[in-house]
Amino acid sequence: MFPRISDVHHVRDYVLHILFTNGEEADLDLRHRIVARRGVFTPLEDITYFSQVAVDPEAGTLVWPNGVDLDPDVLYSEATGTPLPSPQTA
Repeated sequence: MFPRISDVHHVRDYVLHILFTNGEEADLDLRHRIVARRGVFTPLEDITYFSQVAVDPEAGTLVWPNGVDLDPDVLYSEATGTPLPSPQTA
């Protein structure tokens, strides 16, 4: 299990500045995770709504008012380039 997210700030467009519990931080552009996904992701296409992102303190991940959240392990992997563990090593 990778570190969880402890803080987030909207930078611009679909870019978020994310701070992880181990002190690492990164700016991530989540456009590819949000745009044209449809369903519960549709409200997040509006930048004003997208900017309402927060950290769920229990799950340690990003969450929006409509309940959408993203896997913190995937976000950490993307932010740091650390490969996700394979199912055989997990």
